[in-house]
Amino acid sequence: MNERRQLINLAYRLLGSLADAEDVVQEAYARWYAMSRPEQEAIASPGAWLTTVTSRLCLNLLSSARVRRETYVGAWIPEPLPEPTSLDPADRVTLDESVNMAFLVVLESMTPAERVAFVLHDVFRYPFAEVAGIVGRSPAACRQLASSARRRLRAAQAPVTPAARQARIIREFKRAWEAKDIEALVGLLDPDATVVADSGGLVSAVLGPIEGAERIALSMLRFAGKLSELTILERTVNGQPGLVAQRDGVIVTVYAFEVAGDRIKHIWGVRNPGKLRPWFRDEVS
Repeated sequence: MNERRQLINLAYRLLGSLADAEDVVQEAYARWYAMSRPEQEAIASPGAWLTTVTSRLCLNLLSSARVRRETYVGAWIPEPLPEPTSLDPADRVTLDESVNMAFLVVLESMTPAERVAFVLHDVFRYPFAEVAGIVGRSPAACRQLASSARRRLRAAQAPVTPAARQARIIREFKRAWEAKDIEALVGLLDPDATVVADSGGLVSAVLGPIEGAERIALSMLRFAGKLSELTILERTVNGQPGLVAQRDGVIVTVYAFEVAGDRIKHIWGVRNPGKLRPWFRDEVS
């Protein structure tokens, strides 16, 4: 059966965590192989069956995750993904606009049912009749869930900025940060920009969001003193231009950005070592 990559792609978009996605897909396969041969042969489409089981497991996990994240130390940011390499296994997540960090952060604001209905229908093109069977709602209710999710996305997302322009702005941000040029930093940031860091309480990080261009620039300058210990590199993060910070060749922070026009609107810094596992694997490869 070769549906594993499709299932990993689906589960990552539903959960925002590659580790959880891999666990859910493994559980779905375990349930398939636990069935007898006659039970398996009675299923017309094993791929559809696995999709249904994976989606339902994700729905259950999303509901329990809301409770877990209430006790999470600091902000919870979806797990960032590196650019695939030629050595990547076949089940790596396909990077497109439905996995950029801004998109995933908005998905986090949705109810579990909204998220599952929207991702299945709008991203993976499942008809609402099939979505209804997975979510346990009527097709009309699933249509309403997806419509509500679309409204959330339209309200939250900035107009698309070409990747080349994003890369140029983030490169200029990196240079200004390394040069400790506060005026340049402020000029590259939207006046209402925000920075959110995710450490999970496992490493040091500011627990609350930092808001406003000047406050962010001052915070970056305070941190600039530590840059002598770090190497800042341009990398693709969830399919878009981003930065990583390395210490002694090991990635310790991944920065994802949302750029609106010529200004940086959002910065997400992931420092939780558990969420950087794909990057360790990427560095080894």
